[in-house]
Amino acid sequence: MSSKAEAAAQPAFKWHYAEFDDSNFQIRGRTLFFIVVLFSVILLVALLFLYARWVCRFSPPPPPQPRTAAPHAALSRRQGLDAASISSIPIVLHRESMSDGECCICLGIFGDDDKVKVLPRCRHCFHSECVDRWLTTQSSCPLCRASIRVDSPV
Repeated sequence: MSSKAEAAAQPAFKWHYAEFDDSNFQIRGRTLFFIVVLFSVILLVALLFLYARWVCRFSPPPPPQPRTAAPHAALSRRQGLDAASISSIPIVLHRESMSDGECCICLGIFGDDDKVKVLPRCRHCFHSECVDRWLTTQSSCPLCRASIRVDSPV
């Protein structure tokens, strides 16, 4: 058969907009139930979130914790060095012959005649300003963690 004969044998496809059957798009039975349940769960979660946010915003702050008057408690919380200990570390000018090439705190490369502090126990070099800030909160070398405190065991 030729292609013309095949085309004549098949009925022509016609769109009938007036006969459009939308029964497949109706929501009923179990589908309607699950949609209502899903919407209710989403609404409940949103309301719980808004309530929790409102409670956190308008609740009074917790009462302050009582401070202990024991002097050893204040010493145990403080971990940095005092200003006198920090200023007792000598400042030297950096030379190319020194082993360290950069400050591991700020990652800046040392130039000639930069002011650096060489820590007494481990001999690591740092910019003076960088290591001073570090030692106010920590009492160890930033690179090897060797203790800087004089009274601590080696």
